[in-house]
Amino acid sequence: MCTQTVLAFGLCSFIISSTVARADSMNGIAERYAHLVLALGQHDPDYVDAFYGPAEWKTQAEKEKKSLDAIGAEAAELIATLAKIPDAATSGDEMLKLRREYLQKQISALAARVRMLKGEKLKFDDESRALYDAVAPTFPDSHFVQIIGQLEAKIPGNGPLWQRYENWRKPFVIPKAKLDTVFQLAIKECRARTLAHVALPPNESFTVEYVTNKPWGGYNWYKGKFHSVIQVNTDLPIYIDRAVDLAAHEGYPGHHVYNSLLEKNLVRDRGWMEFSVYALFSPQSLVAEGTANFGRDVAFTTKTERMKFEKEVLFPAAGIDAARADEYYAVQDLMKQLDYAANEAARRLINGEIDENAAVQWLQKYAVMEPARAQQRVKFIQRYRSYVINYNLGEDMVRRYIEKRSGNDPEKRWSEFAKLLSSPRLPGGLQ
Repeated sequence: MCTQTVLAFGLCSFIISSTVARADSMNGIAERYAHLVLALGQHDPDYVDAFYGPAEWKTQAEKEKKSLDAIGAEAAELIATLAKIPDAATSGDEMLKLRREYLQKQISALAARVRMLKGEKLKFDDESRALYDAVAPTFPDSHFVQIIGQLEAKIPGNGPLWQRYENWRKPFVIPKAKLDTVFQLAIKECRARTLAHVALPPNESFTVEYVTNKPWGGYNWYKGKFHSVIQVNTDLPIYIDRAVDLAAHEGYPGHHVYNSLLEKNLVRDRGWMEFSVYALFSPQSLVAEGTANFGRDVAFTTKTERMKFEKEVLFPAAGIDAARADEYYAVQDLMKQLDYAANEAARRLINGEIDENAAVQWLQKYAVMEPARAQQRVKFIQRYRSYVINYNLGEDMVRRYIEKRSGNDPEKRWSEFAKLLSSPRLPGGLQ
């Protein structure tokens, strides 16, 4: 608080005026950034994942159709302009400091995406560093072989492990006729658990659609005004564990909550228009996917909690024998340890070390994927490339960040999680 002395009053006035000027400068840069994201979306149909700013901005981008050269030049100009703004840390407002860092990283990633669209070829790790401000660890084949050995012991028999695994888990498929019922029950539980700890806009909602012929398993399309459309891909069988996974990841407390809180707290309350647009190939995605994946363990604090709910509610609703739930999840825990196998396949494919067919075979062997699922994953990698790191590395980074601040306190975990969802913090800020 400012004192009554003339000197202190003058100093306080200077700080306030400097902070206001800094905010005004960043507001201008933020709006230009949003326009650039929309402009780049004219060249890359996957780039703009969500936009709920002024409709005329989108119309303007469609009419202008800026060239990649023009977009790249303006991005470079914005980076230089932002560098001239005094460090927000001097204001004492952490959110302003995070905002400045957010704009720096997001614009830099946009410039990298422009270069890629113009033909620049990047190695997997260089690409993930440029787009997502992070590099995933590298694992040798022997790392996965050790885990696969444990799976072999749980699923004995003849033939490839992926084949035995698929036969073993057939009883845990959710029948298509019961899929929506099971999914809606999972959503209801995840929403109730989220609302008990996080204040959401009163009119938030989402609808669920079941789709086919997609390279992903689920997708949240945020439409603004606290509404999402969640699509679930039914090309391949959906297993019982995916009900809570999808409900938490795409809905509560995952993507739907993340986007709703950003719109409420940053766009509407603060007027930070850079958050009215979501550039998919950007550092923001690592935080978005990481929090969505970790959200499962926030909603269900312990495995015991989740198992109780699934045994009593989801397994019966799906017509699956709950007596085998512990056996099923013991195997799923091992399968999760193979998460980084997809990164290795992507790294080798993008670096030109293996081709598409070899990537499919590698995933069958080291990620224990049936051919159809491995082919779907390779299609995802070919389309989204190093984006794959955002799921596993993102989850690990978010987990470490939250647990360091909350310890074993479930309430503190929720509060830190909600705080992260409502902030401009990016991968660098999770270290």
